[in-house]
Amino acid sequence: MTAVNDVTDLSYADGIAVITLDSPPVNALSAVVRDGLHAAFAEANASDTEAIVLICEGRTFIAGADISEFGGKPQGKPLSEVQEQIEGSSKPVVAAIHGTALGGGLEVALCAHYRIAVPSARCGLPEVNLGLLPGAGGTQRLPRLTGVPKALEMMTSGRHIPTGEALECGLVDEVVDGDLEALRAAAVAFAERAVTENMPLARVRDRNEKVAEAKGDTELFANFRKSIARKTRGFLAPEYNVQCAEAAANLPFEEGLAVERKLFVELLTGTQSAAQRYYFFAERAANKVPGIDKTTPLVDIQKCGVLGAGTMGGGIAMNFAN
Repeated sequence: MTAVNDVTDLSYADGIAVITLDSPPVNALSAVVRDGLHAAFAEANASDTEAIVLICEGRTFIAGADISEFGGKPQGKPLSEVQEQIEGSSKPVVAAIHGTALGGGLEVALCAHYRIAVPSARCGLPEVNLGLLPGAGGTQRLPRLTGVPKALEMMTSGRHIPTGEALECGLVDEVVDGDLEALRAAAVAFAERAVTENMPLARVRDRNEKVAEAKGDTELFANFRKSIARKTRGFLAPEYNVQCAEAAANLPFEEGLAVERKLFVELLTGTQSAAQRYYFFAERAANKVPGIDKTTPLVDIQKCGVLGAGTMGGGIAMNFAN
């Protein structure tokens, strides 16, 4: 196994290149992760290997972008260049998913030619919950795999769908029982089968059958807007996600990407997303008590006395009761 950088390794097994990402806690797409993936895929593509597997160590596949980088000075390889290395590979690329493939992580997996997952995995594009939309081709690739109605529901709700549902809608190609090592072995076996059976390099961007079903169907989008109107009233991101799905159905892939990029930048630089991202970080910061971490031992409290039963006293009592 060769270390490409601090978070990325590249190894070879029977003609299959295995790229392993290990960037705790959730393998988020930080600059060092993007750099490692770009270099590893470039090296694997230039080698005489026959297929490539992407897998992650730890508790999860790539669980999303590094949100702390949003709005800052760009560093590292752009995600689009990483995706080009994957999607444009002349060798079959298999993404092996465990834990969660969310946001940018799912957008990376959508650039692989095939996706396999363990039963406990979950996939989703939750950017809408941060006042955003998927900005790395997710709004254009997801409908091409799942169909437009399913993609609309996923993109505007941010819901994480389980593996069984992902298999049913075409998001993943195979389900693998077992632990991470079993997933790794199954991914290598799938890659070997892709070579021996001469399976096509199935680029999601080229798959137009499912989006063609929604082309020109203004009623589909009008009805969907009505179905979410009450829940999403006042928020821009759900509507912008719908507009991107419309672009996927009605425009060539590259033109749809341009629509996605324009609307993503508008949301990213707007006040709604800024507020929702602030809330996201503030909520997590509120759960961290200075001086207390995961190694702090728990005290077995058997009795507690609370003076007063007003708002604060009642809240304290309820917490202890729970």
